[in-house]
Amino acid sequence: MSWLRIKGIMVLPLVLVMLFSTVLLSGCVTTKSGGFASKADDKKAFETSLQLARSYIAQGNWDQAKRHLQYVEAEDKNNPETLEALALVFQNTGELELAEQYYLRSISIAPKASRVRNNYAAFLYARGRYEEAATQLEVVVQELLYERRVEAFVNLGRCYIQLNQLGKAEDAFKRAFLMQGDDAAVLMSLAEVYFRMERFADSQRFYDAYLSKNPAQNAAALWLGIRLADKFDDKNSHASFALALKNLYPKSEEYLLYKAYMQQGNR
Repeated sequence: MSWLRIKGIMVLPLVLVMLFSTVLLSGCVTTKSGGFASKADDKKAFETSLQLARSYIAQGNWDQAKRHLQYVEAEDKNNPETLEALALVFQNTGELELAEQYYLRSISIAPKASRVRNNYAAFLYARGRYEEAATQLEVVVQELLYERRVEAFVNLGRCYIQLNQLGKAEDAFKRAFLMQGDDAAVLMSLAEVYFRMERFADSQRFYDAYLSKNPAQNAAALWLGIRLADKFDDKNSHASFALALKNLYPKSEEYLLYKAYMQQGNR
């Protein structure tokens, strides 16, 4: 599962980030039982509501997910996965204070749950709280067996870029590169940080490696390619990348940056 890029950072798509099963259950579940319900029936209702909530999250059906999760929480207030799921639901329905409360509750109960910290870091980054996001990711990357550790290092590096700590950003990206050197996001991240450090030859080297993996570039890659082309006086590449950026991403932030760049007489 790949991350979405929000202001330069990769973040997991929120409808899938829980890694929940997307198997839909047939029928429905009654979430309130009478006084004569057995413990087995209560347990089955709990598990079915939780499964349904997971399915609704996968569909982006936040209202239905919330309904089932609120029942599940009432039955078990200290289940960290339930709390994380509620955080995701509230995040997607714009109830951000509640979302943060549930993230923090989940982390307090399960402080070693790397996925929860990772998702909370994405929540913080999207709100410009880069230092707090980095703090969460610094914990995540210490988990050697976390399955998305490479992505966590990339996101940590992007937090450091936002904080203008380029040396730390380079270190984070290099750690990701050592673990997965052919990953396109890792290559692009190193190209970006080296450009900012004015190490243009290194930036071009990683950019070329990125292009070999991703000939169809996104807006951020095209914008970096334009600036690198100018550093090496490559007019053909500049023109090609600029045309692609205009045609493919005319409403992107990168295209606005490019127009401002050209107005300043950079060519």
